[in-house]
Amino acid sequence: MDTRQLALWELTSAGSEQSGRPAATWPGNAVLCQPLNLPDADITYFPELFTKAESDRFFASLLHTVHWRQETVCIAGKLVPLPRLTAWYGDRPYTYSGITHPPSAWLPDLLLIKHRVEQVCQQQFNSVLLNLYRHGQDSVSWHSDDEAAFQENAAIASVSLGAIRKFMLKHTLQPSLRTSLELPHGSLLLMQGTTQKYWLHQVPKTRKAVTPRINLTFRQLV
Repeated sequence: MDTRQLALWELTSAGSEQSGRPAATWPGNAVLCQPLNLPDADITYFPELFTKAESDRFFASLLHTVHWRQETVCIAGKLVPLPRLTAWYGDRPYTYSGITHPPSAWLPDLLLIKHRVEQVCQQQFNSVLLNLYRHGQDSVSWHSDDEAAFQENAAIASVSLGAIRKFMLKHTLQPSLRTSLELPHGSLLLMQGTTQKYWLHQVPKTRKAVTPRINLTFRQLV
């Protein structure tokens, strides 16, 4: 990601009224961001949603306090473990790919992260799906977050903590149209509008020796 293309995302109400950008209270009144110039998508990248100290603390806390689960999916009649650990927190159950997560009470650090994300995104979220990529062989395949449980064109706010992993995107109607970026420790990727309708995303496996990564995707279930 070329940081020379980064802009300031204004978080003061006065600035947002003129620019049309979200308003919120934020130390310093602005954060660095970069809109991704992709057709049929509304994606904004925030490389430093949290400081390194904040990110380190959240990562260590979530790694040890989250109730991580090893889920399985049925493929060709066989139960296959997902290549990552998952957890779900929020007021409502969530079902995807035959996996049902029951409601689970928010952890204090999850609420702190949620509050910061909502400030920046100017969106309300009532749930979060966490993925723990333990090593380079943990991954998630091509998919979009467009389940019926979400409103049409719902916002998905994705926070990354821990090791840097490649995040890939490809267009559903033009598969050759692809891009990728590396999501660093403490970053946020906000996907809105028709992004989930026209774009798939994945975190592929890697042969590199990588340390664990935690991804949090905040959502609004209806």
